[in-house]
Amino acid sequence: MPLSPHALSPDALLDDLAHPGELLVVQDLDGVCMELVHDPRQRRMDPAYLRAARRLEGQFAVLTNGEHEGSRGVNRVVEAALAGQADPAAEGLYLPGLAAGGVQLQDRFARVSHPGVSAGEIAFLAAVPEQLQRRLLERLPALLPRLGAERRAALVEAAVLDNPLSPSLNLNGLFAAVEGDVGRQQDLQQLALEVMGQLLERAAGAGLGDAFFLHLAPNLGSRDGREQLKPAGEAGTGTTDFQLMLRGALKEVGLLVLLNQAIGRRSGTAPLGAAFNVRTAPHDHPSLLELARSAIPPALMPRLVGVGDTITSVPAPGGGWLRGGSDRGFLTLLQELGEVFGTANRVVLVDSSGGAVDRPCHAGGDLAGLTDPQDPLRIDASLPGGPRQYVALFQELAERRS
Repeated sequence: MPLSPHALSPDALLDDLAHPGELLVVQDLDGVCMELVHDPRQRRMDPAYLRAARRLEGQFAVLTNGEHEGSRGVNRVVEAALAGQADPAAEGLYLPGLAAGGVQLQDRFARVSHPGVSAGEIAFLAAVPEQLQRRLLERLPALLPRLGAERRAALVEAAVLDNPLSPSLNLNGLFAAVEGDVGRQQDLQQLALEVMGQLLERAAGAGLGDAFFLHLAPNLGSRDGREQLKPAGEAGTGTTDFQLMLRGALKEVGLLVLLNQAIGRRSGTAPLGAAFNVRTAPHDHPSLLELARSAIPPALMPRLVGVGDTITSVPAPGGGWLRGGSDRGFLTLLQELGEVFGTANRVVLVDSSGGAVDRPCHAGGDLAGLTDPQDPLRIDASLPGGPRQYVALFQELAERRS
C-alpha cells in the first residue's frame, strides 16, 4: 500500500523531532544505520554516525536482535569504524542500549551486563556454535553436492554466528550459492528449522526447556507461540536468520526496559523498578501496555521515536494478512504508548533493500510486502534512501538537539 497521506517527508520529520522536549530515539541497527550484508563481519559503519549518537546521549538507545559483543558483535564494527581516529572505550563512542533482543545491556563505554540470565543458560549457549557447524557440515553435501568441501566449509563458517547470547544461522551466503533455485533455498530453510529444533530438544533435556525460543527473521508473525517461517519464493528469499534466543528476549519488552531506564536517569526513580528486565517482565503485548499505563506517570513520559526496517505483511491464503517482522512488535507498542499517553510518537521505516540481502523496497512510496491497507501499524515516515539517508538525518538531528 502507499504511505498514508498524513506521513511526514524526511525533512518534515527532522523539523518535527528537533522541537524542544524530552525525546528518546529507539533504533534497530542492521539495515537502519548500516547496509545489510551476507556476512556480518563485512558490516561498515560511518564514524560520523557514532559521534552523532554520542551527542544524543540520554536521548538515544539501540534495540537489536544482534549483539554488542562477540567476534561478530556490533562493537567490532564500531572499533573498525574508528580505527586510527579514536578509542571508543576512552571516549564513550560505543552504542548504548539493548542487544540479543533485550538480554545484553551496554552503556556507551561498552560495559556489558546480562540482567536475568543464569550461568547455566550462558554455558549452554556457548556450546551451540560448534554443534551448528558440525550438523551443517554433515548435512550440506547432500543439499549442495556441486560445491567442493572447501567451499562448503567456508559457507558454514560464515553462516554460523557465534553470538554469546543468541547463536544463530544466517543463510544469506548459502542462498547466494544457490541463487535462483527456490527449491534448494527452501530445503536450506527446512534444514535450519530442523537443526534449531534439535537444539531446543537438547535444552529441554538439560532442564532448560523454558529458557529459549527460536526467532525467525523476517517472519510471518506467530502462531501458538511460534514464529512462522516466511518461505523463499520468486518474490524474495524469505526467512534468512534463525536465532536461538533467551525466553523474554523480545524487542517490545526491551522497549519498556529502555524507557524505564531513561526515565530513571532523568527523574532519579525508575517507575518499573531498578531491577526491571526482559526476563522478569510480562511478555504479552496487552500486559506490557497496561504495565506502562499503570506505572509510568504521564508527566515523565518522553516522546518516543522507533526506527526499524524489518516488518512484513503478505496476503494469507484464506484471506486477510500475515504480518510479522522482528521490528513490528516494538514499533507497534511504541505507537500504542503514544496513543495512551498523548505523546506524538513516531514510527520510522528505513528501506534496507539496497544492501546485499533481498528485502522489499520503498520505491515510489509502495510498501508492498511490508504493510497493508488494514495494518494497525502506521508508518509516520519512510526513508527510501536507506541507511545512508537515515545516517544523514540522524546527524542533523544530533546537531539540532545538542
